[in-house]
Amino acid sequence: MKLPVYGRALAAGAVAVTTLVAGGTVVGAASASERAASASEHAAVAAAPDVPLANVKAHLTQLQAIATANGGNRAHGRPGYQASLDYVKSKLDAAGFTTTVQRFTASGRTGYNLIADWPGGDANQVVMAGSHLDSVSSGPGINDNGSGSAAVLETALTVARSGHQPTKHLRFAWWGAEELGLVGSRYYVNSLSSANRAKISGYLNFDMIGSPNPGYFVYDDDPTIERTFQDYFAGLGISTEIETEGDGRSDHAPFKNAGVPVGGLFSGADYRKTSAQAAKWGGTVGQPFDRCYHSSCDTTANINDTALNRNSDAIAYAMWELSE
Repeated sequence: MKLPVYGRALAAGAVAVTTLVAGGTVVGAASASERAASASEHAAVAAAPDVPLANVKAHLTQLQAIATANGGNRAHGRPGYQASLDYVKSKLDAAGFTTTVQRFTASGRTGYNLIADWPGGDANQVVMAGSHLDSVSSGPGINDNGSGSAAVLETALTVARSGHQPTKHLRFAWWGAEELGLVGSRYYVNSLSSANRAKISGYLNFDMIGSPNPGYFVYDDDPTIERTFQDYFAGLGISTEIETEGDGRSDHAPFKNAGVPVGGLFSGADYRKTSAQAAKWGGTVGQPFDRCYHSSCDTTANINDTALNRNSDAIAYAMWELSE
């Protein structure tokens, strides 16, 4: 996740957040229709496809190995980024996706976006999920943003394994040069005609979803997408909060600026967990959500499996729900 210096400097201060009360036990008498709606919601969560945590972690292991073999990072314009893109593309090609590599230039180096389309669905109604694939140059970037990239990849592979054929068209994306200022995603959005931008009914962004001292943050940009994620976490009995730490500073921003409905999930960067947040989610009060943010210690050891698992399944839930 790309955060400006002034944003990082705020990490030691108190963070004002808005708590969204997630569904759980209904207090007082509920009507039969309310009880039926609640039961239906919980059944929908239970029926959502499982994204195997072991598979997501296997992708992270590969991204770590790539970084280790290429100077300790997977940054824009470096061999580790190219190898990361090749790895993801090979998995998608083998699963039957139509993949496109989009080339751009940033800071004097060639960068790449990877776009994968699942055959079928209404091409005039496209639901996208995306994440940035690049790391900073100072580390392997396994939480930031191997976590989002691996979960989006495994969600796409889950689509293929299940033979899912939704009403809308599914598209997945991995962005380059996010850490240099959302360069890859901005290039993609700007390259679209106004007609093709209008065909994207929603873009879902996943940037840091396995933080070791995690929170459960939901983007509040589009109410339908936001509610879809809230419904999922409500079914698990987990309260969420509005995402504020990286608001507008990840790859959803170019889509939002172009008028595309956006949403997403986030587990926290270098802001510090409050006592109220620890009471809801567990973890350590006063410590960053990710103490290894943009550091060399952002390795496979820097991942909370529970958060990664929940957020990965939430991606699949949202993609299934929003594409029908």
